[in-house]
Amino acid sequence: MTQLPAAATITALPYALPECANARVILFAMRRMGARGLADARAAHALFTTFGEAFRRPLTLLRALMADMATNAAAPIAIAPCCCARMTSSERVLLAIIGRVETRVESARLLMQDLLGQRHVDGVLASAAAVAMAFADEGRPVAV
Repeated sequence: MTQLPAAATITALPYALPECANARVILFAMRRMGARGLADARAAHALFTTFGEAFRRPLTLLRALMADMATNAAAPIAIAPCCCARMTSSERVLLAIIGRVETRVESARLLMQDLLGQRHVDGVLASAAAVAMAFADEGRPVAV
């Protein structure tokens, strides 16, 4: 296995993992679903472990968000493998969107437009808001 030089790693994965444990759960589940599909068992287990019996709503809404983004993105969205201790720019933007969609909607809309590469993002933004609300309703708000 070839090791990348440190400069190449920093360029490809420029951001450290978020400090918020809830954001890290979303990041892990998002990476697993992006790599293995929406029905990934480890992503479901991570949400089950985090939420207990109330895991279904966050899991279903996160799956819907991932499907919406895949359907509406004009270009590929870079997602790192789940074992990486750093984040891509796209992952950081998505976590920022989820973290601010309820309080700073216009800022979240602009970030989503940049992430997806198109102007009409209201449906995907609504999915992101639903994920943020599902986490907040269970006492696990996403702070980035």
